[in-house]
Amino acid sequence: MRLRELAHARSGDKGSTADITVVAFDPSDYELLRAQVTPERVRDFFAGLGVTAVERFELAHLSGLKFVLHDALGLGVTASLDLDAHGKSLGSSLLAMDL
Repeated sequence: MRLRELAHARSGDKGSTADITVVAFDPSDYELLRAQVTPERVRDFFAGLGVTAVERFELAHLSGLKFVLHDALGLGVTASLDLDAHGKSLGSSLLAMDL
């Protein structure tokens, strides 16, 4: 099963840091997300970006998880030649993670 079957995501950026919030469609799936979508797995999933650290914040009242990916966007939007320098597509990418 892929993450997209249980949740949707939004993502954004600030400098070289990207953030992704994953929210369960059904609140009863929140505990499965907590168990399966760990900071380590998210860091490994985005290993090709050079992410140095991933923080996770639990948003139980929203059935969601917020991830902060440090150094995911090179030197940031204004200094990067990356196709998605803003990190807007990272949320969609993460939804392809196998659970």
